Amino acid sequence: MIAAIKPSGANTRGLLAYLYGPGRHDEHTDPHIVAGFAMLAMPDPGRDENATLTQLARYLDEPVRLRNSEFGKKITDHVWHCPVRAAPEDRHLSNAEWGEIAQRIVAAAGIAPQGDDLACRWIAVRHADDHIHILATTVREDGRRPKLHDSGIRVGDACREIEKDYGLRRLKKGDRTGTRAPTQAEMHKAQRLGWEQTSREWLQDRIRAAIPHARTAEELLAYLEADGIAVKARRGPSGDLLGYAAGRPGDLNKDGEQVFHPGGKIAPDLTLPKLRDRLEGGQPEEHPTARRTQPATAWHQATEALNTFRTDLTDLTHAQAHITALGELLEATAQNAPTHLRAELQAASKAFARAQRSQIRAEDRAAHAIRHAARDIVHTATGPDGSALAALIAALLWAGIIAGRWHEAKGNAHQADAARQALHHLQAAAEQALTPTLVVLEQRQPREETRRTLARDVRAAVPDQADRILTDPSWPALAALLADAESRGHQPHQLLKEAAAQRELATARQPARVLITRLQHTSRNPSPNPRAEAARRRSTFTGAQTPTHTASSRQSAVPTPPASQQHQHRR
Repeated sequence: MIAAIKPSGANTRGLLAYLYGPGRHDEHTDPHIVAGFAMLAMPDPGRDENATLTQLARYLDEPVRLRNSEFGKKITDHVWHCPVRAAPEDRHLSNAEWGEIAQRIVAAAGIAPQGDDLACRWIAVRHADDHIHILATTVREDGRRPKLHDSGIRVGDACREIEKDYGLRRLKKGDRTGTRAPTQAEMHKAQRLGWEQTSREWLQDRIRAAIPHARTAEELLAYLEADGIAVKARRGPSGDLLGYAAGRPGDLNKDGEQVFHPGGKIAPDLTLPKLRDRLEGGQPEEHPTARRTQPATAWHQATEALNTFRTDLTDLTHAQAHITALGELLEATAQNAPTHLRAELQAASKAFARAQRSQIRAEDRAAHAIRHAARDIVHTATGPDGSALAALIAALLWAGIIAGRWHEAKGNAHQADAARQALHHLQAAAEQALTPTLVVLEQRQPREETRRTLARDVRAAVPDQADRILTDPSWPALAALLADAESRGHQPHQLLKEAAAQRELATARQPARVLITRLQHTSRNPSPNPRAEAARRRSTFTGAQTPTHTASSRQSAVPTPPASQQHQHRR
């Protein structure tokens, strides 16, 4: 059940005309009052043919007129309007039930607390099966104004209790971190101009996309202006930046002037103070240019920055910082990923934006490694190779799983749901990124004898998940990768143990695929393997040796592949 409070000015009669009228598309049927203040004395134009809308408006406005006649300053914002709508799948509610619901909502809002005979005057009008409209005038019988501060939160809490008591669809409790829903005027304007998004939605996406490119708030505004976005900075006498507003090109008011939206109205986490905390609160880089002298390593560094994601979620403020930075890294990856993966990654980034916001104030300095990795990716001109990108997307997927579990454990229902939506897109991107690698590996399967030996390595290194790994359709590709890693100086048993330790495999749908992405990342720089190195030296003079059935002897018998066949496996 959704109750949306809407301040409606001072025209009580005008709002009643809408509630009792046919509606914009003749959707209003049988309008009538189901509950209200002092029902016996209240005229209802929907049930009494002699009652008029003007009479009802005067009845509701009487305390307002009395107060305005006694005080010099007149009240001009006294109309309180709150539509209350049930979910489409909810059962039909009777007039009596809607009346009870209305009474609970006005009590929670502070319009008419229970037992208060001097409360505000109000009515609940029903003109459809699935919703009512509550109209109140916000001057009490004693002439005082009601206390409506945070009424939206209290009404939301009341709706959650109503859903439970009446057996209706249960919605998530609000936490004041969500973005404002587009107004009807914004949606109509976007439709009229042929835009798929309203201006605030469009600006939110553009500002989030710009964050990884900037180190300060000034840089961010400059980047937005260079991107064609209208920016209006508010500065103090000293020239210091105090605030900002942004406008979408082509979004003009009736006078042909650019419409600007303050950062906090675009999204709660895009205010200037919060952007400064994110951009300028990290640890400074000693040699920022040196970090980009090897752009090809940026993708690997990003994967490594996520390796400690789980351990960094132990402290609340650090956890929120890492989740926020994870969203920036996801956005950076989406911007520089190959075209065929970009749609899924951008969808994941957009969904994860809600998971980046919670009531916990982030200690942004704690996530400097992830944030630096995001900046490196957006500034590098070198795209990733297939294995590096697959490893990074797999790491993002795993970090997203951890973030979702963390939010769920903390009771952050909206954020946990946003993380789940992002994971759906990340999973699709991970499968697309890994598919070309799997095709190549499966074409280079090692001999059956070698696969049996590698299977023993799997059982020794990951005994709890060995059966799932060996029956995974991607096991032949994993075997080919292990054989290749062994030929380059690695020990398959040790690689498997290290890869399995980096994330649990019990919840992985395809554990062999998970191990492939981890192995591609950890085995790109061969670790010392004395016996394999000795085999290489011998092969230089004596050529290939015949492999035996034991793990140790096969390591000492691996020939060094020619330069042109560094990625070829023995059959």
